[in-house]
Amino acid sequence: MALAEIDFLDTFELSNEQRLEIEGLRRSERLERLANWANKDLSEVVGILSESQGVEVVSHEAFDLDRLNSIPLRILHEFHCIPVKEASESENASETLVLATGWPVDEVMDDWVYATCGRRPEWRFANPDRISKFITQNLGVGAESLDESFDIDEDLVGAIEEDEEDEDAAIIRFVNEVFSQAVDDGATDIHFEPMEEELRIRYRIDGLLVSVPVPDNLRKFQDAIVSRLKIMAKLNISERRLPQDGRITMKAGDTTLDIRLSTMPVMYGESISLRLLNKKSSPLSMQQLGMSDLDQEKVDRVLGLPYGIVLVTGPTGSGKSTSLNAFIRKINSEDRRIITVEDPIEYEVPGVNQIQVKQDIGFGFAEALRHVLRQDPNVIMVGEIRDKETADIAIQASLTGHLVFSTLHTNDSAGAITRLTDMGIEPFLIASGVELVIAQRLLRRLCQECYEMKLIDRSAVTDSLKILDLPESSVGSVAELPVVVGCERCRNIGYKGRVGIYEILRVTEALHSPIVNREAAPFLREIGRQGGMVTLGESGWNLACQNMTTLDEVVRTISIKEASD
Repeated sequence: MALAEIDFLDTFELSNEQRLEIEGLRRSERLERLANWANKDLSEVVGILSESQGVEVVSHEAFDLDRLNSIPLRILHEFHCIPVKEASESENASETLVLATGWPVDEVMDDWVYATCGRRPEWRFANPDRISKFITQNLGVGAESLDESFDIDEDLVGAIEEDEEDEDAAIIRFVNEVFSQAVDDGATDIHFEPMEEELRIRYRIDGLLVSVPVPDNLRKFQDAIVSRLKIMAKLNISERRLPQDGRITMKAGDTTLDIRLSTMPVMYGESISLRLLNKKSSPLSMQQLGMSDLDQEKVDRVLGLPYGIVLVTGPTGSGKSTSLNAFIRKINSEDRRIITVEDPIEYEVPGVNQIQVKQDIGFGFAEALRHVLRQDPNVIMVGEIRDKETADIAIQASLTGHLVFSTLHTNDSAGAITRLTDMGIEPFLIASGVELVIAQRLLRRLCQECYEMKLIDRSAVTDSLKILDLPESSVGSVAELPVVVGCERCRNIGYKGRVGIYEILRVTEALHSPIVNREAAPFLREIGRQGGMVTLGESGWNLACQNMTTLDEVVRTISIKEASD
């Protein structure tokens, strides 16, 4: 460890184990680890670094994109540095290169920069997280792994292993970088899509696909990347004509990922889609899901019942499983035996018996549910009702003293009732067994750091309200609504995270006769509204008025077809 590093670390009370751990981390990770140990903000630790070394701190706005490509990737990544626009303080400014880094420098770094760039470095400090984002955004994720320029001598730096000279090791590092970046960005899916001239990589973030910056030479490594992913999923790498499905369990930093992988032959190779499930992610409470206090009261009343069935409906990716998990955690107690049947198990719930469906061996939802009833459960959660057999068993269980949770793919809450009827379930059983139906969607949450308020165009807002099946009077006294702006925190998108909207239909006495008489969903929905049900459109409009999302986002999520069903 260099003297500059020792002097800096002496400002923190670190154990020998912590010093060794810091030394084993990449330069880009060290300052953040120190900040966590010291319980300080990262920018505050950058200030401590600056003070201890007598080196000025620069902001990310000073990073020099024009000079970025003139510096070898290995220098940028290994030393975690970025060229800066700021003028040199040296008398020989033309022979000096101003660089920003996030960790103390040493003579080895000076020598390597001079040897590869022909100019002596003049150092500044910057937030290492900003440096990482700047490199990834402009050079692509994993660019350093696929760099073919040169290798820094292992004896001088001590950070590059001998096997990293091999292409296989480079591909392994690249794939790991893709996964790590996906976790950092909060992605739920990764797509590798071969095109004629490029291998495109996209993440699904907050429900929408976002293209990932990639190195220019990525197409050259396409086959090796596909093979690496197949090996990780224990698939046949020589089979390229047929689709394959597999599973990967791996660690990305401090995160343990359960990854579902699917391959599909396409025109220019094999397309690979991966669904990321974070085993250690913190599950959300009902309040964090975005439920209002009134909605929570409605749900809580039903969760306290000894039997009945609760259905959560919505399209894929609307957060149904997350809601069911929140309900399970709400009622989990020592005096209740709770068993879940899931595909896949997305969250581990302490004290709950969770069963993984295995369709390939004939152990589906219906088979599992049939055996679960022999396990003396009080509460049963079925991941999804996909067929009549599963629906039959779930309804019967709700009528014989069990509280049952499950999901259906329908547009709204009333549609779940008619879907069960279409499956062949007797209407009188539905009316007796179903206690509550929750239709939900996930809206992108407005970035609270950068949005602006704008005077409404009443005509345009009225048109949007019609799409949401709301009367013009809903505008009321609203004069302003939020609009997106975009900042670095939200990747200049204007949204950060997601929030739920809910339509909660309680199956009351007023609905029993219409259900038994097989009335259509619009009729059931109108009865629900008369009983105080807040529709998805109303819920979304309320969030827009609370500056939690935008009206455009509400309209985008709730389609015209849904609103008119």
